[in-house]
Amino acid sequence: MGRSAAVILAAGKGTRMGSQVHKQYLELLGKPMLYYAIKAFETSTIDDIILVTGPGETDYCQKEIVERFGFSKVKAVTKGGKERYHSVYEGLKAVSDCDYVLIHDGARPCITGEIIEDAIKGAMKHKACVVGMPVKDTIKISDENEYAHITPDRTRLWQIQTPQAFEYELVFNAYKKLLSSESFQEGITDDAMVVETMTREKVKLIRGDYTNIKVTTPEDMEIAEVLLNRIYGKK
Repeated sequence: MGRSAAVILAAGKGTRMGSQVHKQYLELLGKPMLYYAIKAFETSTIDDIILVTGPGETDYCQKEIVERFGFSKVKAVTKGGKERYHSVYEGLKAVSDCDYVLIHDGARPCITGEIIEDAIKGAMKHKACVVGMPVKDTIKISDENEYAHITPDRTRLWQIQTPQAFEYELVFNAYKKLLSSESFQEGITDDAMVVETMTREKVKLIRGDYTNIKVTTPEDMEIAEVLLNRIYGKK
């Protein structure tokens, strides 16, 4: 089967949350949001976890999250970089002895073990896969003045989530190439895009769950608490 690792990103500032506390440390049901993402991987078949934090937050994460909650699979807590892709690369460099790697946003606390296992299997079968769901709404592409310009076929549109899962060497070499020139980095928004553009490898879309939301605004916090109660049961 091979060894697998998870890189969990917790380096974002969460500016849209309107809080002085970075969103990944805001509490949901009495625990930091980041706790739930780590817990899902801790209780999965993943072998190692690498946690990537913002500058000056590595000690806090190690003591107040990893040690406080007894997460034994977290093998390293490392500092991220300026952009998301810098942080992912730092996380990938901290991985050792790994065949497959899952990259997950710490701001997605409602991740489940089932999604994680499906992502691992997807990486083993397809080399590269991402979790997502078909969009429910009609999507409009606007012109420069915000008038409706194009309405793409909804049946082929997916909203992409994390984790995104890959053969380790494939994604590591893709990121290494990406970081070799700033000209490669413009417009990069997710790991799949790095692999697609740097290696030409096709990325398989696998179904996650509509509940695997990214917490971005205060309203998302309320929704996440409802969903977490459903996943873990009311305490």
